[in-house]
Amino acid sequence: MKKIHTDKAPAAVGPYSQAVVAGGLVYTSGQIGLDPATGELAGETIEEQAEQVMKNLTAVLEEAGTKAENTVKTLCFLTDINDFAVFNEIYARYFTEKPARSCVGVRSLPKGALCEVEVIAEI
Repeated sequence: MKKIHTDKAPAAVGPYSQAVVAGGLVYTSGQIGLDPATGELAGETIEEQAEQVMKNLTAVLEEAGTKAENTVKTLCFLTDINDFAVFNEIYARYFTEKPARSCVGVRSLPKGALCEVEVIAEI
């Protein structure tokens, strides 16, 4: 296993890695919309936070030696399932190959985030 870390995505807010590579796949930890430069949420709207989530995931995937187009599966969490359509618009710009996906509504996320996404991608 190889642990992945990049300064282009927020540092882990707990005892975990941004991602781990094993068996030809990269498994990312969930990314929320934290700006890596400030450590704060990128905004208060689902649009702002979802855009930052995707930028963070892109940075982690690139550090692991892959890209969003190689994603096999995503798991998405929304604190308001009514944000589903808006979230999908942003998500679709990054995950153009349409990987398998689960998207669930949750009560809350770390730091008051509105969305979180984790990825499994081929290297």
